[in-house]
Amino acid sequence: MRVGTHPQLFTARLPGGGAAVMDIRTGRGRWQHLNATAALLWHRLTDGAPLEQTVDDLVEVFVGQGADGVAVRADLAAFVVQLRELGLLGARAAAAPGRDTVTVRPAAPADTPLGAADRVAGLAGMAAALILLRCCPIRTSIATARALARLPLHPAAPEHADFLFAAARRAARSWPGRAACLEESLACYLAAVLRGRSVAWVIGARTAPAGAHAWNEAAGAVIGQDAADRIWPYTPALRIGHATTQ
Repeated sequence: MRVGTHPQLFTARLPGGGAAVMDIRTGRGRWQHLNATAALLWHRLTDGAPLEQTVDDLVEVFVGQGADGVAVRADLAAFVVQLRELGLLGARAAAAPGRDTVTVRPAAPADTPLGAADRVAGLAGMAAALILLRCCPIRTSIATARALARLPLHPAAPEHADFLFAAARRAARSWPGRAACLEESLACYLAAVLRGRSVAWVIGARTAPAGAHAWNEAAGAVIGQDAADRIWPYTPALRIGHATTQ
């Protein structure tokens, strides 16, 4: 699971022992949600454990808990076949560090007054995000974000990050089509760079119901969220930003 220079798969460790795996090798990325048993196998494989030994160890663990060994081995074997069919075995994988508590800042009101510099940065950031995400596979956007994270930027205060996200969201109204969370969050990240500031760009997932989301963080707080249509917590699979690049 360590082939290649940069990770191609990103894992969100979900509550309850499950996991969500984002594969960035094609298109806008593809997600696979794993139950607790499959996630346990996946985590051990991505930590570098040999496949056959991992299966044997897990069978022993579950048999010790009273499970039928033949059934457990069959289930694990079926999951390994699925991983092979999806091309996930052998790809380099990584996981974003999680945290115990999450602070979610509400989105700034739609009519929030914005400075000229922030408005221009929002327009430019949204234009660049749309070009990157609609003309290139998502791995290009991730590589671009990683490169920009190496610049000597100053972390944005949450209050300024709120304005930058609002500027990016407002800019989306000027473009045809729908700008979803992926476009908005990347646009905010790029707008911050244009203002000499850094916010984190985060992509993650949740369970019950299963779903994926992209967002921004500043000073450890999630910014720009509408409490009415987002159910938290989401668990990060990938986080790029000042001092958090992976």
